[in-house]
Amino acid sequence: MHTTTLGKSGLKVSRIAFGTWQLGGEWGAFAEEGAKAAIRRAREQGVNFFDTAQAYGFGASERLLGDALQTDLGRNRDELVIATKGGLRKTDTGIARDAGTDSLRRGVDASLAALGLDYIDLYQVHWPDPNVPVAETAGALRELVGAGKIGHVGVSNYTTEQMSEFAETLPVETLQPPYHLFRRDIEEAILSYTRRHDIGVLVYGPLAHGLLTGTFDENTAFPSDDWRSKSSVFRGEAYRRNLAVVRELQQFAAARGMTISQLAIAWTLAHPAVHVAIVGTRRAEHVDESLAAADISLSEEDRAEIDKIMAAAAPVAGPSPEGM
Repeated sequence: MHTTTLGKSGLKVSRIAFGTWQLGGEWGAFAEEGAKAAIRRAREQGVNFFDTAQAYGFGASERLLGDALQTDLGRNRDELVIATKGGLRKTDTGIARDAGTDSLRRGVDASLAALGLDYIDLYQVHWPDPNVPVAETAGALRELVGAGKIGHVGVSNYTTEQMSEFAETLPVETLQPPYHLFRRDIEEAILSYTRRHDIGVLVYGPLAHGLLTGTFDENTAFPSDDWRSKSSVFRGEAYRRNLAVVRELQQFAAARGMTISQLAIAWTLAHPAVHVAIVGTRRAEHVDESLAAADISLSEEDRAEIDKIMAAAAPVAGPSPEGM
C-alpha cells in the first residue's frame, strides 16, 4: 500500500483510507461481522488510515470500527491513524449542525468512548455551522489538542473562506471534501487553496455513492432505510444519463485491464492536490479491488479521454446532514 504525508499534519497515511459511513445505518441493514472482516482485511493489506464520524449512527460506526481494530489498537496503536468527525447532533426531527464549544467537548468524549481510544489522531469538523462563530469552533478544538484528547485538527465540507477564517485561530491541517468524476467543483478554488497552504486532502465519495461501481441500472431499487432511496441522484433523467456515461467508462476501464471502481478511485488520486481517497465497503471480498487502485497510474491521454466521456454527464451532489 502506497503511503503519503497528509500535508502539514505530518501524518504518514495510506493513500486509501477505509471509510465507515456505510456502517452507521444510513445505507441500510448489513451484517456487522462481515463489516468487521472488511476492516480487518484492509488493515492486513496495509491500510493504516481509518475514517469515521460520530454522526454515522451516532456512535454505531465508531464502536464497530473500534471493535474491529481492537487487537491492532492494543498492540500497534502508533501505526494506526484514526480520524473521526464531530459538530453534528441528533434532534427529534433529524440532524442539526452544532460546532459550539460544549457540543464539541461532549462529541470528542463520546467518540473516544465509542472508539475505545485515549486520543483521536485526527478530529474534523463535519460541516460548517453558520450559527457558531468559526473562532469559537477553532478555539474549542485548540483546547482539546492541548488536553491531549486529539492530535490534529481538520475540517470537512468547508469553503476556502471558512478555512481561512478558521486558520486565524488554529491552523487547518486537513480538509475532507466530496470529490468524484461526477462532482469536480472543488478543483478550481478549493484544491488550489489547499495546495498553497499545505493542507492534507482526503476526499470522500470517490465512487459517487455507488454510481461508479457499475452495479446499478435503471431498475435498481434501494431499501427505504438507505438514504439513496430518497435522493434525486438515483432517479429521473439525470440518473439515466449518468448510467449511460458509467457504461462507457466501464468499457474504457476494461480495455485497460481495470474495473470502473478502480478507475474512479485512481482518477481522484491522480489530482496533485489529493493525498487520500476514502473508500468504504461492508464486504471483505471488495477490499482488495479497491486497494489495487492505488497502484494505477493514469496517463494524460487517459485523463483527457475520461474528460471526453464525462462531457455527457449530469453533475451529482451528495446529501447534507439536514437531508439525511
